[in-house]
Amino acid sequence: MEGAASLLASQPWPIWGIVGLATAGVILRPFAWPEWIWAAAGAGLLVALGLFSPAEALAGIARGTDVYLFLLGMMLLAELARLEGLFDWLAAQAVRLARDSATRLFALIYGVGVLVTVFLSNDATAVVLTPAVAAATRAARVRDPLPYLFACAFVANAASFVLPISNPANLVLYGSRMPSLLEWLPRYALPSALAIGATYLMLRWTQRHRLRESIHSDIARPRLSGGGRLAAAGIAATALVLLAASARDIPLGLPTFLAGLATTLLALLRARRGLRAVATGIAWGVLPLVAGLFVLVEALEKTGVTAALARALQALVRDHPGLAPWLSGTLLAFGSNLVNNLPAGLVAGRVVELATVPEPVRAALLIGVDLGPNLSVTGSLATLLWLVALRRDGQTVGAWTFLRLGSLVMPPALVLAIAGALLG
Repeated sequence: MEGAASLLASQPWPIWGIVGLATAGVILRPFAWPEWIWAAAGAGLLVALGLFSPAEALAGIARGTDVYLFLLGMMLLAELARLEGLFDWLAAQAVRLARDSATRLFALIYGVGVLVTVFLSNDATAVVLTPAVAAATRAARVRDPLPYLFACAFVANAASFVLPISNPANLVLYGSRMPSLLEWLPRYALPSALAIGATYLMLRWTQRHRLRESIHSDIARPRLSGGGRLAAAGIAATALVLLAASARDIPLGLPTFLAGLATTLLALLRARRGLRAVATGIAWGVLPLVAGLFVLVEALEKTGVTAALARALQALVRDHPGLAPWLSGTLLAFGSNLVNNLPAGLVAGRVVELATVPEPVRAALLIGVDLGPNLSVTGSLATLLWLVALRRDGQTVGAWTFLRLGSLVMPPALVLAIAGALLG
């Protein structure tokens, strides 16, 4: 038995096969089982077959600690906001501002999505904004809410490299070499503007037939409770905390968790409710999903994938310096959809460190890992969180439906953003 396990561990194909099957399970969700089951099952099978030791699996899980804390903080804030009626209040404001125009409501939602993504991260857009948009479409008696919900998903990735905090993948790709805000802004301002604009135009064009209906803006304006105002203040304070942490090069997970927990406890004490009221509404399956993805990527690294990619990238930069940003950024954009962009960002960060690439190549890789996930539902954690939020609201979007739309929306934005990075 030990000999068989040793033989399996020495060959990359079993590991690649399990990672591929687990990824396919996350994408296709056979038997309608949640995504986390397939990621966790793949990680468990690697350990059970002796391809990965328990210690190695635990090390892979530990790599995601900052991400788990970040997600917990955001999910606490989102669930508190939902319980206190903040989403219903925001929905009413958006519908009234739309003044019976579906296209105006769509533009409002997209614009708010840009702001939430920039200052709170793309995961926050999925967790916090999506329920508000679902409430807005119900209030406006929209026949088909999907165009507005798609806006939440796509803007979460399109606006995710305006600031370092806009996407956790930015932090893992740059690692300890994160540029200052004064360096970041001029480097990524033009690529971000092009990505945000191109994504909006393509979404608006693909959804044009669905946005021809008239919506109802003459709705009652609900009163925002004290708890709702506290939740809004907590979200705003969290944005400031994230900006300060990013400026000081502090990992974002613990500050986000502490801000979310403090806001939640204050609101619950004020309302004299227990923590269970919030905890029961959190999508806890997201945490084992992320942990499983980290283990799967750690297993891929064990097969020598990282070192091989670093050698290939070095050769590409040496032999074809003009082509290197385009090819590396595009490959990572599509590759992020296979294993999720957060683990892909981890791998890309290590590859960049080993290969010592010039800044235009690193910028193209960051754009690829941030924007590429607009192709499929598994491309980014934000999109997976968006799917969870949709199911909670009774909506479903299949993997192929998203892929058909993503294949139209993502490529133009990717090409323009990489071109913008090379011009800057």
